[in-house]
Amino acid sequence: MSCCTPGVADLARSTAESGRQAAGGAPEAIPETVDVTPYVQTDPHGRHTLALMVEGIHCGGCVKTIERALGAMGGVESARVNMTTRRLQVAWRGAVAEGGAMVQRLGDLGYRAVPYDPERLSDDDSRQEKDLLRAMAVAGFAAANVMLLSVSVWAGHAQGMENATRDLLHWFSALIALPAIVYAGRPFFRSALTALRARRTNMDVPISLAVLLAGGMSLSETIQSGPHAYFDSAVTLLFFLLLGRYLDRRARGKARSAAERLLALRSGAVTVLEADGTRRVMPADQLQPGMRILAAAGERIAADGRIVEGTSELDSSLLTGETLPHAAQPGARVYSGTLNLSAPVTVEVTAVGENTLLSEIVRLMETAEQRRAKYVALADRMARAYAPVVHALALAAFLGWVLLGGMAWQPALLIAVAVLIVTCPCALGLAVPAVQVICSGRLLKRGVLLKSGTALERLANVDTVVFDKTGTLTLGRPELRDTDADPLDLRAAAALAGASTHPLARALARAAPDAPVPEGVREEPGCGLAWRDAQGNETRLGKRAWVDAEAGPAGDHDGPELWLARPGQAPVRFTFDDPLRSDAAEVVRALQAQGKQVVLLSGDRAPTVEKVSGALGLADWQAECAPGQKVARLEQLVAGGRRVLMVGDGLNDAPALAAASVSLSPASAADISQTAADAVFQGERLAPVLEVLEVARRAGRLVHQNFGLAFAYNVVAVPLAMAGFVTPLIAAVVMSASSLAVTGNSLRLGLAKTATGWRERSPNPSPLKGEGGAHVRQGVGR
Repeated sequence: MSCCTPGVADLARSTAESGRQAAGGAPEAIPETVDVTPYVQTDPHGRHTLALMVEGIHCGGCVKTIERALGAMGGVESARVNMTTRRLQVAWRGAVAEGGAMVQRLGDLGYRAVPYDPERLSDDDSRQEKDLLRAMAVAGFAAANVMLLSVSVWAGHAQGMENATRDLLHWFSALIALPAIVYAGRPFFRSALTALRARRTNMDVPISLAVLLAGGMSLSETIQSGPHAYFDSAVTLLFFLLLGRYLDRRARGKARSAAERLLALRSGAVTVLEADGTRRVMPADQLQPGMRILAAAGERIAADGRIVEGTSELDSSLLTGETLPHAAQPGARVYSGTLNLSAPVTVEVTAVGENTLLSEIVRLMETAEQRRAKYVALADRMARAYAPVVHALALAAFLGWVLLGGMAWQPALLIAVAVLIVTCPCALGLAVPAVQVICSGRLLKRGVLLKSGTALERLANVDTVVFDKTGTLTLGRPELRDTDADPLDLRAAAALAGASTHPLARALARAAPDAPVPEGVREEPGCGLAWRDAQGNETRLGKRAWVDAEAGPAGDHDGPELWLARPGQAPVRFTFDDPLRSDAAEVVRALQAQGKQVVLLSGDRAPTVEKVSGALGLADWQAECAPGQKVARLEQLVAGGRRVLMVGDGLNDAPALAAASVSLSPASAADISQTAADAVFQGERLAPVLEVLEVARRAGRLVHQNFGLAFAYNVVAVPLAMAGFVTPLIAAVVMSASSLAVTGNSLRLGLAKTATGWRERSPNPSPLKGEGGAHVRQGVGR
């Protein structure tokens, strides 16, 4: 979502030169001379808001630093940073010009601010991902080769290797490791330098210090023909840390693209009808209220408005969740992102840009993601004090040996380097990623794509499961219910239905796929299909009123229907259902047996939702929910201390998926919902929900075990290193051993069996589905 002001490009250009990153340099602060007043929005109550994109954010600590610094400024009511999109939203009261002071404060902290632009965000993240991938490849190549040379040195020590041979191997290691350290360490060096310039510290400072000291001491030892070099420790550390940062960047990139996919629904060119009847094509973002636009059949409507000419059928499933298209006539309201199916219509624009329903869904989703950003990975939380503690321990070891132990500064510095290496966060940093990789591979084999590293932590604590209905508990597509219909009637109806793309017509055509489609079938928008034979007799397939059918026999079916009217014969009724997934009832019972609260939130009509909830044994259900109402219900559950898993598939479910503690989406879901969800599962069964929860529970145990191993290692190794019993060489070996122990413990998850026994995979996702609505009604069991 762009800033929606004409000067965005100007500010971007004015800040680009001052903040441009030169050949890998750190981002510079935005200059004081930049005026951000054009980008400040003021509401009728005098409250100002400013939305910017902040560059240089790497972790949750950066988010807290920015929010704390801006929140402390006078008049600021709120300052929130979305780590996924790097979007900063500040609200304050007072002078509009205070926005410039806030931007300057960001510069003082070492962060660069530019107008929020998803395209710029995508380009920057793509470039940074490529940089991380290249750095990781260089570090991995260097680590593998230096480790081979180091093994030769270690083996040679035991066999009395000649000093000249050892020195030669050390020089070869230096030639490989030092350029790799300079190149691959740039992401950490830049971050550390930026933090130090702003007179603060972060986790990248001790990491950079350890890598540089290890490389420097190793070079010094090599020059002096010393027995030890630690190039392997430096490059191996870099490789593991770059791997973790790259995976984190990829995960955040996938989550960020949700907003981009939403905005893509309103992008592109639009045909505008001028007052004199002429037509011109213009970008959708240049539309203004009062303009008239032409929406051809098969196109998405680019803005909110009302139909002034033409009759058609609209597919609003991505926005409202209605399973079936609905007729639209002059005077009907339409929304940005709605698909026009049948015939061209003329729409008078009433809302554009930030005022459309589509933009409201984007805002709901981003707000929910900001709430979810409070969930920081367990490793990040436990490593929050890492930098100051490691610095203090290394400094204490150095000063203690120099001042109290009477040791020369060179060996004392060697002990300090050993402390920095032995306290390397590799084991701590691998505690979560190692389990994440094993879980991702295990779930991927079963057709589940795990997209968020922190999702496992949140899934393990779920006590409430909230389901969407259409496309989640059900298959999301209508199926013919009258399987015992007269074969001749069914074949005649299927023949006409084959000429339409309407969902009910497709379901009818699937029931008799060999029925030939006659020539000359015409479609009446909002009514149905008609065909005349050679004698002029007309056959109709469509709505009850259109075919002049009388009320049929009483029945328990209140779902969608089609009527076939043939000359000289009584109209025939065909009814349709959206069938439940084959194991939906079984999965719901299993969740309830585990003590979890199961809730159904749907945008469909109350009778349909009540019928589904009754079939599944659910007493807690809610029908006709709008996107904001789903989010409100989830917020109510979370405020009550519940840890909520949301399972949904519609575009309007995206805010709810982001607002929940954790979320799942089927592969048949809209792309936006798949992107907003923490995991996506394939197939037509619901059993993956149980599989994911079971794997997450086991993964939680392994993560805690890994942290126990990592801390046990530090409790033993750090005192020994400070006492001088651990050389940097031993520190490197012990550090690597701790990482191997954590990885080996994580591998046990791949060998474990789960109780669900689910094995289904389906590589062919279904078409897009949606769910939502405009009103809320409470279910009987509420």
